[in-house]
Amino acid sequence: MSGPFTVEQLLAKGPMDESPALRHLFHQLNNQLGIILAHAELLETKAADDMSRARAAQVVASALDAMSTAKKIRAEVTTLPESQ
Repeated sequence: MSGPFTVEQLLAKGPMDESPALRHLFHQLNNQLGIILAHAELLETKAADDMSRARAAQVVASALDAMSTAKKIRAEVTTLPESQ
């Protein structure tokens, strides 16, 4: 197989130890979420009013939740038996 993989193809590859491509995918996702988090925190800090601050705070909380979810998915994927 050449070129980019789909998420389904990467998950089908088995444990994380055997898939540098899957490790890379999680690394990319974490980097993207980190950028979203940093910008949301900046918006929250510089918001001119309470409504804008509250919206930015929701984005911050969601980015943190998404990072946590990605970490949990990664942990689950690394513990899957090879047959999955």
